[in-house]
Amino acid sequence: MRELAELPTSEVDIAALAALLADPARCRVLLALDDGRALPASVLADEAGVSRSTASSHLGKLTDAGFLTVQTHGRHRYYRLAGPDIADLLERLGRLAPSRPVTSLRDGTRAARLRSARTCYDHLAGRLGVAVMGALLEHDVLTGGDGRYDPRAHPTDSPSSPGHDVEYELAASGRRFLSDVGIELPNGPRPALRYCIDWTEQRHHLAGGLGAAVLGRFTSARWIERPPRGRAVIVTEHGRTALANCFGIDWSD
Repeated sequence: MRELAELPTSEVDIAALAALLADPARCRVLLALDDGRALPASVLADEAGVSRSTASSHLGKLTDAGFLTVQTHGRHRYYRLAGPDIADLLERLGRLAPSRPVTSLRDGTRAARLRSARTCYDHLAGRLGVAVMGALLEHDVLTGGDGRYDPRAHPTDSPSSPGHDVEYELAASGRRFLSDVGIELPNGPRPALRYCIDWTEQRHHLAGGLGAAVLGRFTSARWIERPPRGRAVIVTEHGRTALANCFGIDWSD
């Protein structure tokens, strides 16, 4: 996909990409991996609702197209999205795609959980992600914006995609606040401060290296629970206390 993106528009075969995503089973595989974790082929076959052999064919096509990477551990092969650019594409397509009708209580519950708290590749999203971003702004950890998505003031930004129009910065006292709650600002080539426009809340949630560090802290401290499958996360009782004490967030969802 990165190679295609560097070509002139007239040489990009969008139809080939569309054909790859036209199969519902392949789309279910991609969505199952949209939380940034790696899953074995057997689990992805179950997620897609197809046989193991059919899933193997789909996984091969997605891997060859650059959507997935694969690692072998013993007898098992684990697949994950090739990178955040693939997750960004899925988020944008999800924004444009029509909603599937909710036909059961299970579907309705799942949709509500996704709106409440979920992962967006390797960072928090939904109401929880937006609340954490807002708390960091309120506590003057971050400066440069107010967490709001305003299409008139920010014409380059668009829903369900990484943001570019707002230049967030870490305040002088920000590192101490983060350290006090056990979040270490990562070092490395990856930008530390990025944001996405949350597709359900239409506000900013934290991405980049710091967003990944926040998710890592929430997970390791067991402030949230991540089910074996899916992007929805659950705030634990311990997490409710931490949200109130550390961030001033009253999480009663």
